[in-house]
Amino acid sequence: MKITAPPRGPERRKQDVLARLERETDVWVATADAHGLPCLVPLWFAWHGESLWLATRRTNPTGRNLREGGRARLAFGHTRDVVLIDGDVETFGAPEVPAEAAGAFLAKTGWDPREDSAPYAWFRVRPRAVQAWHGVHELRGRHLMRDGVWTV
Repeated sequence: MKITAPPRGPERRKQDVLARLERETDVWVATADAHGLPCLVPLWFAWHGESLWLATRRTNPTGRNLREGGRARLAFGHTRDVVLIDGDVETFGAPEVPAEAAGAFLAKTGWDPREDSAPYAWFRVRPRAVQAWHGVHELRGRHLMRDGVWTV
């Protein structure tokens, strides 16, 4: 595939990332256990309060890895429209999850894990690093956030 559009500037990339966080419902969540065994699953999410909010069972591999490892890599898009987010993870039980975050999740997905018969945990992922690019011509300048601070 031949690239004809010029690379987006950093401000445009940031705007595009923030728009995807508002628009998208699914995100790929990559974690690893204490032995380095990787786990990759798609989960629903909501962007609220400068964080991504996820819900999954505390006892499944992703829930254990998020809780015990405290870090995750999240990914959107295919290989020609990529957003990667590395973040720090905090775990909340249903009684502790902020009502505003749970409400944002329900409004976006139509599902309230607090009302499910199975016990779910909530995970707040605070971005520490964000990268975005459309194809190889945008690899330069792909780092939009470092150490939790937007560079643009």
